[in-house]
Amino acid sequence: MISPGMLRIVIADDHAFFRAGLEQVLGSLGFAVVASVGDGDAALAAVKEHHPDLVILDVRMPVRDGGEVLKALRAKGDATPILILAAEIDDDRLVSAVRAGVNGIVFKDTEAGALREAIGTVMAGERAIAVSVMERAFTLVSEPRGPSLLESLSERDRKIVEGAAAGLRNREIAERLGISEGSVKIYLHRIFDRLHVSNRTELALLVRTKG
Repeated sequence: MISPGMLRIVIADDHAFFRAGLEQVLGSLGFAVVASVGDGDAALAAVKEHHPDLVILDVRMPVRDGGEVLKALRAKGDATPILILAAEIDDDRLVSAVRAGVNGIVFKDTEAGALREAIGTVMAGERAIAVSVMERAFTLVSEPRGPSLLESLSERDRKIVEGAAAGLRNREIAERLGISEGSVKIYLHRIFDRLHVSNRTELALLVRTKG
């Protein structure tokens, strides 16, 4: 696991005063802010230049907002962990961010300790999104194509989907089904293509909608 002193972060927020405070908080927690910018295009440029370990984005910014920066990075195949900061987040931005594969959503009134915990969770490969926020995203998502496509899967594929949607790692799914971890990875890629989803979060939304 990356120690705080090794973690390089790019932050983007259009409010200079808040951004300065965030830099101070992150520095006090032992993290290194390698770039601090005020809009979405500058955030993309900073990521390209510095190759950070983590990007923290304000959900609302000029030029491109945090969600648009997230989608632009993912479209390029950039899997850098993304943490979105928000005073509040509307329904469209929430669903868009979750579908795009955001790693964490943290509200701006969060205490420093909770922010550090969220960063640790994200860097450990898990989602740092409050249960209430995910429940809201689940409620908002409704795609008629989902249930019929899920029902068309084989029993093995459905078990893999259920495990992935429940947050199990490939190794844990493999142990449950008595197959190799590599096979689970191959099956998941095929399932993603068949269900027209691009990540485990989107898969979980699809499964929850069916339920």
